[in-house]
Amino acid sequence: MVTRISKRGLNKFRQNLETKRKAVLDNAERTLGEDMTLDPNDLPDEMDLASSEYIQSFNFRLRGREKVHLAKLDLALEKIDAGTFGVCESCEEMISSKRLEARPETTLCIQCKEEQERDEKVIA
Repeated sequence: MVTRISKRGLNKFRQNLETKRKAVLDNAERTLGEDMTLDPNDLPDEMDLASSEYIQSFNFRLRGREKVHLAKLDLALEKIDAGTFGVCESCEEMISSKRLEARPETTLCIQCKEEQERDEKVIA
């Protein structure tokens, strides 16, 4: 079993998560302020309008992914506060520090994540 994360380690993870969270929010704000405005009068023909609408739709899909990522970041921060950060939600063992360093918002240890992915492949 892997040992619990030190207070210093938790502070490092909190900083990393908060930095990621701020980047997601800043990107979303920038997108709403700049990229999501579509003025048909600025577009000279139907092809330009269709292309612009496609790009706008693509940006909305990206924002949807960012919303999911933001929720994962918030959950990880909540887990730090609750004292459960780094504990696998499936097997309740500690998640390795290498995995947490690579993806601090993860909720599963590598073994449980691999099992989940295998199960998803079987269903698909």
